[in-house]
Amino acid sequence: MDFIELAIVLGIVQGVSEWLPISSKTQILLISSLLLGLSFSTAYAFGLFMEIGTLIAAILYFRRELMKVLKALVGRGDEESLVLLKYLLIVTVVTGVVGVPLYLLVETSVSGDVVGLPMTVLGLVLLTDGVLIHVSRRKYTPRKSLKEISMKEAVVVGLAQGLAALPGVSRSGMTTSALILLGVRPEESFRLSFISLIPAALGAIGVTVLFSKHEVVSSLSYLSPDGLAISMIVATVVSLAFINVLLRFAKSNKVLLLVFTMGVLALISGITSMVLGF
Repeated sequence: MDFIELAIVLGIVQGVSEWLPISSKTQILLISSLLLGLSFSTAYAFGLFMEIGTLIAAILYFRRELMKVLKALVGRGDEESLVLLKYLLIVTVVTGVVGVPLYLLVETSVSGDVVGLPMTVLGLVLLTDGVLIHVSRRKYTPRKSLKEISMKEAVVVGLAQGLAALPGVSRSGMTTSALILLGVRPEESFRLSFISLIPAALGAIGVTVLFSKHEVVSSLSYLSPDGLAISMIVATVVSLAFINVLLRFAKSNKVLLLVFTMGVLALISGITSMVLGF
């Protein structure tokens, strides 16, 4: 496989897996380990660094929401903008407090065989989410919107997102599940989960470069600058398409199918990883 084909494969994997409950960093870790022969710590750092493409896509897709947040920061936002700003601040701070120590622990201490179990547990949680959505539609309506999320609940979402620093734990799966379990409408849960990626990914990239510079340089040496650029472009394009599809599903009557499918995917990924010994 030449570097262009490899770059396209990595970009597609990143662009698809970031938005599904199968942990994008873990999928990049597995593929880069198999195709490039990277060590666990190097592949783990590479997986986090690859989030640049999906970060660009999220910024482009949610540019209107980001503009509202920026206006709120300078005192020109409306009530909805202020609520979103408060939510993102709480979630991001808690994510950093939890996620940075976990990343450093994994990067320095873990050598493998840690992916399967968390993915399997997450799959079960998502299937539980599906059951809750089904029950809630019959007994408990309406469900919460962003304005009804309390500070304590935002802290819970931040904890869930921070745990996604662990290999095998999906950020989107964790945050979406947490929001649904807290009673937030499914379509709002997906939207807030995807928006929460933006500050979290910026922090993850910064931490990776700051604390794992050697591993990042080592992993990037396997791809030329052109190859890296191709990966980022592919990841961005694929991500934009996937965000749109998933949010459309979340707003439709097919959200149950979406959540159950995500749970099954996470279960398959977790069980497969355990069988392969990752």
